[in-house]
Amino acid sequence: MPIIFNNSVPPDLTGDTNWSPFDAAALVGKSLRFVSGDPEGNRFRVRYFRDQAQQLRARIWFGPETEGPPGNAHGGAIAAVLDEVLGLAAWAAGYPIVVGNLNVSFRSLLPLQEVVTVETDIVSAAGRKIMVHGRICRGKTVFAEGECLCITLPGS
Repeated sequence: MPIIFNNSVPPDLTGDTNWSPFDAAALVGKSLRFVSGDPEGNRFRVRYFRDQAQQLRARIWFGPETEGPPGNAHGGAIAAVLDEVLGLAAWAAGYPIVVGNLNVSFRSLLPLQEVVTVETDIVSAAGRKIMVHGRICRGKTVFAEGECLCITLPGS
């Protein structure tokens, strides 16, 4: 069955009541173009927050242009979201980085046109290596988990 997109009803990307909006673009600029670049588009829609522990959180809508298996998000789209959000979590924690390695474990099919949450945690920082873990979930359902080894930029 084809997915029908309804532009008249934008996805609700509001955060939890104890989250504060986070201006990701002000921190890293145009490097957020791939996933976050088109806030009205049919691919992704993203809004960033910090929780009470100052960990980065995101609400993300996977639109019809991210389709892989019929009616569900493509694994590459899921990996792209984890790359952006986990890398941004390191930047938001004060570490200017590039992603050195990203491991993604897919747990469940992620239905299109539903809002999900990306949770992040900075796990460790040793020398130039920053380890960030995250997951894409909705309620108790985990769609994907990621481990991201980030490397701080030289001179930072």
